[in-house]
Formats: sequence, structure tokens, C-alpha cells
Amino acid sequence: MVDSEMGRRRKYCKRSCRQRAYEQRTLVEGTAIPADAIILSAAEGAELGDRLFALRCAAEDLGTALAERADHATLAELAAEVLNLAREAEKLR
Repeated sequence: MVDSEMGRRRKYCKRSCRQRAYEQRTLVEGTAIPADAIILSAAEGAELGDRLFALRCAAEDLGTALAERADHATLAELAAEVLNLAREAEKLR
């Protein structure tokens, strides 16, 4: 048996990840907050809301362009913007 096959599998990729998980668990201990909750500050929540709003607006623009039978270049540009905003929106921190 190879040494890498012995013992338990790693649960965390780094010690810092293990530390953050411990901090999260102890932060919600004794509260009504679920252990798997994601906690954002009010500013982070507002920023996420703003990113989602921008994404929805871009999607509506793309839908309008499709309905108006816009040219391929315009549709490609709008689709790229939707994709970019979606990538930004999924970042929680």
C-alpha cells in the first residue's frame, strides 16, 4: 500500500480552509443560524443585489434584441455581457 493511500481522506485543501470552517462553526454555535448558512454583511448583500439587478437588466436587453431580430454582432455582444455579469454575480465575496 502506498503512503498516500493510508489514513483518512483530507476534508480541507489547506490548514487555512480548515481554520475558516472552524471559525464559521463556532460563530453560529448556539444561535438559530443554520450551520450551512452563508453570512454576508449588509454591504455585501447590497452589492450582490446590485450585481443581480445588472444581470437581469442585461438579460432583458438580450431578450429585447432577440425579439427585434438584432444582428449577430449585437446579439454576441449582449450575450457576452450577460455571461460576464453572471460570472460577477456568482461571487459572494
